[in-house]
Amino acid sequence: MSHAGPSLEEELERARDLSVSDLADAIESIGFECTRCGACCKGHGEEGDREPHTATVFPDEVRELQAATDDEREWRDVARPMPYGLSEGDDGPEGETFEWALQTDACGDCVFYEESETGGETRGACTVHDDRPLICETYPFSVGLGGTSQPMGEAVDEEGMVRAHECEGLGRDISRGDAEELAGALKERAVRELEEAIGVRDEYRPVDTGPGEVVVHDSEGAKRPDGSVVDD
Repeated sequence: MSHAGPSLEEELERARDLSVSDLADAIESIGFECTRCGACCKGHGEEGDREPHTATVFPDEVRELQAATDDEREWRDVARPMPYGLSEGDDGPEGETFEWALQTDACGDCVFYEESETGGETRGACTVHDDRPLICETYPFSVGLGGTSQPMGEAVDEEGMVRAHECEGLGRDISRGDAEELAGALKERAVRELEEAIGVRDEYRPVDTGPGEVVVHDSEGAKRPDGSVVDD
């Protein structure tokens, strides 16, 4: 006889009860320092067959990124429909999906990623670093709660509730202050992801999509790829 797992509301309460100190302990135990390699901001795979960079972004984070850029980017310049769940039709992707992803360039890299040469070495940088989404702020870590995202595949290390995903910066010394700051953001992200999941569930109404049509369901309702609301 099977038993249902914890509800999203139960997982949300667990996320709210997470101890930042305990999360920081786990992060210290695993160790981390960003090397600015850019791997978490770039597409994956061989040239000509690259999978685009995929990082989830909340609706309010899209608006914050719009406001943070001097060129007043449109919604679709910042975010794109998460490709998972969409099918490829004659006129391009179509169907319904349930998240937004950061927009990518022609190479599949995040549109906010840039590279520079320093001392003969290539280093990556985020052009909206102070306003970057929580998933970027907390990478390569996640927490092991149902309803929260696990970025870029399976964990390669774990300590208690904390999961670490592939990154060359793992295993490096991290100060207690940096570990606590990262832990606080990790808890906030877990809470926000579960709140978003509950909002998506509660706001979801099926939408008939025609050829070449895409609808994104987020916690604010159904939207078109340009961020406009789908009328009932």
